[in-house]
Amino acid sequence: MRARSPDVEGVVERDGVRLGYEVFGSAEPSVLLMPTWTIIHSRFWKMQVPYLARHHRVITYDGPGNGRSDRVTDPSRYAADSYAADAAAVLDACRAATAIVVGVSLGAEYATRLANLHPDRVSAVVLVGSALSLVAPHPARAAISDRFFEPYPPEARGWDKYNAAYWHDHYHDFVEFFFDEVFSEPHSTKPREDAVSWALETGPVVLEAGERRPASGIDDATALAGLRCPVLVIHGTGDRILPYEVGVEAARITAGPLATLEGSGHLPNVRDPVRFNLLLRAFIEQVAA
Repeated sequence: MRARSPDVEGVVERDGVRLGYEVFGSAEPSVLLMPTWTIIHSRFWKMQVPYLARHHRVITYDGPGNGRSDRVTDPSRYAADSYAADAAAVLDACRAATAIVVGVSLGAEYATRLANLHPDRVSAVVLVGSALSLVAPHPARAAISDRFFEPYPPEARGWDKYNAAYWHDHYHDFVEFFFDEVFSEPHSTKPREDAVSWALETGPVVLEAGERRPASGIDDATALAGLRCPVLVIHGTGDRILPYEVGVEAARITAGPLATLEGSGHLPNVRDPVRFNLLLRAFIEQVAA
């Protein structure tokens, strides 16, 4: 049972791909909670929706490949610019002229591109655990892109499992490993169970298509420097997916405040929702004042 059911459910079609969206609450400003990596769908926002919808109109949608949206294998549909176009289409469908846009992990890249390409639609951006190439990756993750399409080792361990062939052969095992890394905090059994179950609703074919996505044509630092709206950066010091220094650099480039979550992992909105929700609402009220 969900803590709050949507007030509006709908589907918008863009370039032949159907995207499922939901709307909660009605008070302005609108808050658009972006999709993240397509391994999980928009239910990962479940700890934000009931709280924020008491005060604002909250919009969520499933990106291509998961949830209520079409399972797409065209890599171009996973490009950041394509996500930005999807988000704009969802805002149109919801009749939201503007929104405060929140992106977690890859969703931070998508939110940034939406603000770059449609600055009139974005009144502020919140970047959480940003998957942006601003500093060197964690050493254990440094070579995953280079090895992604190579054969995986017979005794694959750790980030060796971030590999196309391994996904096809041992998808469930990869998912278990990945969310152990995402939820680095103690006592995270329930969030891990939720995330693994959501990940099993998609599969390796979709994730591989996402890995083949074309680059956006603009580097992340330039994209951040091009933002012309208020920015809040949130990053956990215990993030094992993206280093905390990514958040430091994103805040420096955008001149936005950095909210440091001591000990938090990669999805603080899931694992530390009270602290996250209070930070987010305070920023929304400041922007809307």
